[in-house]
Amino acid sequence: MREVDVVGVRVEMPSNSPIVLLREAAGERYLPIWIGAVEATAIAFAQQGVTPPRPLTHDLMKDLLEATGNALEEVRIVEVRDGVFFAVLVLASGVEVSARPSDSIALALRTGSRIVCADDVLDEAGLAVPAEQEDEVEKFREFLDHVTPEDFESD
Repeated sequence: MREVDVVGVRVEMPSNSPIVLLREAAGERYLPIWIGAVEATAIAFAQQGVTPPRPLTHDLMKDLLEATGNALEEVRIVEVRDGVFFAVLVLASGVEVSARPSDSIALALRTGSRIVCADDVLDEAGLAVPAEQEDEVEKFREFLDHVTPEDFESD
């Protein structure tokens, strides 16, 4: 397992589909995962520190974990099968719960939990970005600095 950081979310053109982009913490590989608009908004909210007036689903999940004293230890992205990614929530009690990566990432960002990815998932779906292409990644980061959750709403 390799630790990954959340670079951010964006809308992929021309399909107009949101993706979350993860980056290998100690490496050069990126992992794009196509996600739903609701989850993209939840991830963007967490990254931007937006606190909604009422808890959203991921905020509720965080509150439930805190209230029961069963913290989220880590999120594991464990498999990719036919282009579909699978994750596991690992709780402090040792319980493991199957979950979608998008929900898992949104929850991890709210709880400050680490996110790890299986080596074989990175080998299969990760994209190596050599240092000379880092300027493209920097442009993406600049985009993320200016994107708002409303950008993920469909018309």
